[in-house]
This record gives sequence, structure tokens and C-alpha cells, in this order.
Amino acid sequence: MRDEAAHGISEDPRCRRTRTLLQEGLGELMRSKNFERISVADIAEAAAVNRATFYDHYADKFALLDELVSARFDELLARRGVAFDGSCECALSATVLAVCDYLASEAWMDAPERPQAQSHLEASIVAVVRRTLLAGMRSDSRDSPTSANMIATASSWAIYGAAKEWLGRPNRPSSTTVVSRIVELVSPMLAQAQWIHDDAAVTAAH
Repeated sequence: MRDEAAHGISEDPRCRRTRTLLQEGLGELMRSKNFERISVADIAEAAAVNRATFYDHYADKFALLDELVSARFDELLARRGVAFDGSCECALSATVLAVCDYLASEAWMDAPERPQAQSHLEASIVAVVRRTLLAGMRSDSRDSPTSANMIATASSWAIYGAAKEWLGRPNRPSSTTVVSRIVELVSPMLAQAQWIHDDAAVTAAH
């Protein structure tokens, strides 16, 4: 059950409920206490479960934090109906806007005094963005030396990095203002997925 829960694939409503309680407990604790100082016992107490139950679902507090961040960002994408299809710039803009808005809403987690939380916030958001982009890329381009996996990884880090740089600006412009610039920077990388497909089609034709 632990592996299923860690990947969010268990269909047991009780498991989902317990994971939600643990995520909410950690989220509340982090608003008043540095992640580095939060123990599994603290999380279990906040969620009203015992330590053994915690370890039935997560290997450690880092795995819980990863799932908390991923779940929150996935929820934001779902609420906005964001789905990258590989061809629509509007979908890419919506994805970039979601990253900017999510980082702004969770800025307290990304504070310098929370280095462990910051690294997991970063890795989890990049993973969700990468998955979103990869889902919209042509599957027949994935065996290329410049694979869709590579393009999605580079693009997701570029989106995250640009959004974080925007977040750190004093008197930063609105997220909607910066989106077009980030899209302009990232679009050439994503376009390579289409080029890969076109090149493969030409090669096959000959």
C-alpha cells in the first residue's frame, strides 16, 4: 500500500482521506514552523493519526511534502482546465501563468529560511509541469536523440526558473504581464518536439 499511496494511485477512500489529513496537517504546521524542525510525530499529531499510520503512507516527511506540493499544483491546473496539447500557445500560456500564480501563493514555503522545503517545492512543481508538457507531445518523437523527455525537462525547468526570477523581483509586474515573455523564451524549445516529428516523417518517407 505504501508504494501505491506514494504515487497517488490507491483507490481506497480511507487511504485518500488519511493522505489528505497528513497533507493538511503538514501544510498547517509549515505556516508557523520551519520544515526542518517539523517531525513525523508533529505531523501525525496534527493529522490525528499515529506514527505507524504515517509510515503506512509515506517513507518520510520529504515524501509527504513532495505529494503535498504536487497535489496542490495539480488541483490548480485542474481548476483552470489547463492541458497542454503541444500545439496551442494559449495552453502553454495557461501553464506558465499557473506556475507564476502558484509560486506567489506559496511564497512563504519558498523563503530562504526554509531551504529543505524550497528544494522540494522546486522539484515537485518542475515534475508536474514536465508531466503536463510531456502529455501533449507527440509520442512518436520520443525515440529521437533529442527526445520529448529531454525537451519537456528543459522546458519545465526554464518555466520554473523564469517564474521564480519574476517572483523575486521587487515591485514585480502582475503574473499576466510576464507570461508572454516566458512563453516567448520557452516556445522555441517546445517547438523542437514538432521538428523531431517532421524530420522523422521525412526520413521514413525516403
